[in-house]
Amino acid sequence: MAAGTGYLVRTANRLQANNKAHPGMTPDFLVTHSGGFHADELLSSVILTRLFPTARIVRSRAPEWTTAGADRVIYDVGGMYDATAQIFDHHQRGAPLREDGQPYSSFGLIWKHYGRDYLVASGLPEADIDTVHGTFDVSFVLPIDLMDNGALSPAGPLAGLTLPALLETLKPVFDEIDPQAEDRSFHAALHIARSLVEARIAKSAAKLRAEGLVHRAIVDAGAGRILELPMGMPFRPAVIKAGADQLLFVVHPRDKDWCLTGIRLADEGFALRADLPAAWAGLTNGDLEAASGVKGASFCHNGRFIAAAKTREAALAMAELAVAEALAIGLAPNGAG
Repeated sequence: MAAGTGYLVRTANRLQANNKAHPGMTPDFLVTHSGGFHADELLSSVILTRLFPTARIVRSRAPEWTTAGADRVIYDVGGMYDATAQIFDHHQRGAPLREDGQPYSSFGLIWKHYGRDYLVASGLPEADIDTVHGTFDVSFVLPIDLMDNGALSPAGPLAGLTLPALLETLKPVFDEIDPQAEDRSFHAALHIARSLVEARIAKSAAKLRAEGLVHRAIVDAGAGRILELPMGMPFRPAVIKAGADQLLFVVHPRDKDWCLTGIRLADEGFALRADLPAAWAGLTNGDLEAASGVKGASFCHNGRFIAAAKTREAALAMAELAVAEALAIGLAPNGAG
């Protein structure tokens, strides 16, 4: 057994030792339905296989598999929701609902009961578990639940590019005659689903790490309009949380130069608290140096939301000029001067 697998087994054993229904339980089987697969049982399988890496996935509708047993977790099949019996279905009458009345899919139920354990097994700091569990539930799990239950139907040109739609494109074609094709396709899709979940969780954890760094930089900036960060990182959530309405631009180092960027007004859309000067739009190198008067200015996007400079001093000088222009034309947040 590989060292990494051994760690996961020990983690799963330790976590499940607190399970009130089956103390110390490590299931041998993870049972979901056979036939065509959907995002909810695929994503449930991502969570469960991380916690129980030695368990075998069984795709079946046969009663001998979909009946509760101490050796299995059953999900998206079984006709009931009973966490004590380790059955997590949502297709039956009286299917479980969230506190706000929205429906669960099997993914939502598995995340509710196993999500925190999954985050522990993924190495997240204990202090971040509840926050990441909640934000992932709202932003990732709930949309899957709603689409699986027909409570959300994306429309327009992006409807076929939702995660459930893309995962289902991996199903075998209708005239595939190989009886093993569905199981092969399921496991191929599971590999992709696992990568997406792990990446999303990693980004959520990174945002929390960034929040601490940005908060310290906000304190250092005081009443200034420019936020200087030690590297590129997500900054808007921390800026909003801190109520740092005075900030207009962010400066940070990149691989070989320095970046100057605006701060978006809202999570959606591209409107900024202040744009970079119109005279800089689309210019590079010597042309931008001439337009800005800053030696080392190297690039300004035509959309005026990001610029670059060869040195920290040049980036900060550009930022100061951008702040001065924004204040002169009355673009300071809340009308502050």
